Amino acid sequence: MFAIPVMPGVADWINTVFAGFDQSVTLLIHKLYELGGDVMTAVMSFISLLGMKGAFLIALSLVLLFFKKTRRFGTAMSIGLFLGAVLVNLYLKDAIARPRPYTLDFYKALWEQVGQHVESDFCFPSGHTNAAFAAMVPVFMLGKKKWSWLALVFGVLMGISRIYLVVHFPSDVVGGMITGTLAGMIGTIIAILLPRGWYRWDLLKKKDEDKECLDSAS
Repeated sequence: MFAIPVMPGVADWINTVFAGFDQSVTLLIHKLYELGGDVMTAVMSFISLLGMKGAFLIALSLVLLFFKKTRRFGTAMSIGLFLGAVLVNLYLKDAIARPRPYTLDFYKALWEQVGQHVESDFCFPSGHTNAAFAAMVPVFMLGKKKWSWLALVFGVLMGISRIYLVVHFPSDVVGGMITGTLAGMIGTIIAILLPRGWYRWDLLKKKDEDKECLDSAS
């Protein structure tokens, strides 16, 4: 079985260097709870749910792959999500092995207030944020800038939701933004370089032709 090469001391280094940043930003985000209470918690929980295991984003990319007009978006998103998942979920999280913030006394009380969400793996970088940016950066890069910037807003909201629920340090989210952006950019570049035939292929038209052949044969 493949053993993940560990990075001893990296988690402690991140905890030390970014301690002030993580605490300050977490307290700032927690003010949303003070303003919105359980309603805000429900909203943030829903946003976070959209990034769970990348299922929603993967499904979205596959739907976009199906249609000619959106296939470039779906292709770039699918590649970005795959690369981001390999880098973060299959390597960095286990290699760095940074414990979740709610395991520390400073964050535990905040975590208890917002629902005590529990995660089973390590936290750096944020997998939810990584997936959101891996999928949304291609939308931003390939879409019309008049509206495509809204895709990045979704990525930012995903990161905020993870900090709000105290399942990630802010530095985890920044790490996820970086890895996700890189994965999304690579996915977009690959999608642009793919042969034009991939984007001309019409699956729906092929199905109609197959149906016509069957009808004529019968």
